[in-house]
Amino acid sequence: MSYVLGIDGGGTKTTCFLLNDTGQLLGQGMAGPSNYQTVGAEIACNSIISAMQQATQPIVTQSISTIEIKALCLGLAGVGRWQDVQLAHCWIQQLVINSALPLLWSLQPSTTVICNDFEIALMGGLGHSVGVVVIAGTGSAIFGRNQQGMTRRVGGWGYLLGDEGSAYDIAIASLRAVLKSEDGRLGPTSLKNRLLQHLGLSNLADLVEVVYRRGWGAKEIAALAPLVDEAAAEGDKIATDIIQAAIRELALATQVVVKDLFSEAARCEVVLTGKVWQGRAKMQQQFEAALVGFTPTIQIVQPRHAPAYGAGLLALQALHRGVQPSG
Repeated sequence: MSYVLGIDGGGTKTTCFLLNDTGQLLGQGMAGPSNYQTVGAEIACNSIISAMQQATQPIVTQSISTIEIKALCLGLAGVGRWQDVQLAHCWIQQLVINSALPLLWSLQPSTTVICNDFEIALMGGLGHSVGVVVIAGTGSAIFGRNQQGMTRRVGGWGYLLGDEGSAYDIAIASLRAVLKSEDGRLGPTSLKNRLLQHLGLSNLADLVEVVYRRGWGAKEIAALAPLVDEAAAEGDKIATDIIQAAIRELALATQVVVKDLFSEAARCEVVLTGKVWQGRAKMQQQFEAALVGFTPTIQIVQPRHAPAYGAGLLALQALHRGVQPSG
């Protein structure tokens, strides 16, 4: 039997799924970050090897013969340029050659798939490759593909240049709103007390120490987004305005992708992924209402599979076309 590996290589964790040639999930592993552009090749390699080892260990232990890996798909954040893809191809080949995993590697260039994390999120979320994925986690991006294979991406420019509607975008807007409120440039908001309590601060002046001197980045700031969601769910006007602004940005970006790829009469599945959609402020319902008003043929769906499973399906496609997810 042939086996494939699907790997979701993120900036905070790496997930690896082992699938057989019918798409059945046989093992999974999780390790540290593997976005080599941010953590470096050595850490990324170690994370991927660890995740592979965990994913393959059960079947390796049970099998009396060597497990043959015939295809692999690695979805990485930030892989968009041709140079990035070529570098990752070389990197994966070296990783396979040098790894001590008890596996038989039968990879070819055509069965070693390197792609952006948008691709595996779409494939995993829908279980197929036609539709739109709206990613709203620490960052944000909207990616779609139509029946003709045309693709379109909106967003994904990073927290300094874009990421509208993301957890970072929501959180940084709340920090600015709290400081404006403190200055008297904006009305009162419960976000101030929520923020101080969450960070264990006695006053907002200490926020400078936390954000600037402790070297907070996008990840740490984005982690404050649930405070905004809670405040909005409990009726805080400023928090509600921030959430609604995020919804407008995500809806507008999604409309651009849908309009460019699908006809007005075409049915289009839109899958939502990322922690922003998991709060109490009913963002999903508001987002869906905004899209249905744009075109009634859009259907919002929940993710059917994890991105790592989507990577596994893309690996299977590279191996042989037409495999559908099982179950």
